[in-house]
Amino acid sequence: MHDTLSSLVERALTGNPRPLEFYLRENSRLPGPRANLELANDVGGLLAAAIPRYFDKVYSLVQYFVSGDRKWMSGNTPSEFVILCGVISAGMCAAADPSWQEETLELLDRYSCSPYWRIREGVAIAFQHLLQANSSPILAHLRALATKGSFLQQRVAIATLAEAPLLNAPELMNAALDLQRIVLERARAVPLAERKHEDFRILRRTLAYTLSVATAASPNEGFALMRECASWNDTDIAWILRENLKKKRLARFVRDTEQVARLLA
Repeated sequence: MHDTLSSLVERALTGNPRPLEFYLRENSRLPGPRANLELANDVGGLLAAAIPRYFDKVYSLVQYFVSGDRKWMSGNTPSEFVILCGVISAGMCAAADPSWQEETLELLDRYSCSPYWRIREGVAIAFQHLLQANSSPILAHLRALATKGSFLQQRVAIATLAEAPLLNAPELMNAALDLQRIVLERARAVPLAERKHEDFRILRRTLAYTLSVATAASPNEGFALMRECASWNDTDIAWILRENLKKKRLARFVRDTEQVARLLA
């Protein structure tokens, strides 16, 4: 696959992107339950590596993928996968070349509000690549999304850091819990009528697992936050807590999970 993909990327960067696009569509695994994320990351890696030789052409190709005429695109299709590849590639290229960062952050903020969940996941993956290259400005950006963003932008902020391997670094571990607190407090303040909105329900489902990821990485602080949230007497927050308590990643913390469960009883 790598030799074929490399030659197609080279061909795309020297004037003909259609064979690469066709290859991505054919190997997208869509429709289906799981998109070919390995391929999406491989494409992004090859494009990021090509920036020194083909800066303008890499930029044009990524824009072609993310901004093509796809008004008839629907979810779980090869067309969606092409956009997903563009989103992930943008993040990987910005990680490789900081001059891409400002425009890429604007693109990711926009696509974090996509109606398609795979595209939203692609945004989180792109942010993860950026975090590994230079964490401080990206953490500040994610905090701004958590603090001021829409429901779906809050969602991508917490989903980005809900990746256990990232949370080995103390800075990212602390940031993950910080974002959880910000978003949970904002969710608590949402009027009941607005909670019926689908975007809020998407955020709620994301909180139903991200809190346990952050808590497993930093149990003392995480369970302290969960106990505090349990005292809020909020139906949606209580549901979020109960869902997180079911996660296997918290199973070894028997005493703590039982204490939170008692507070919710």
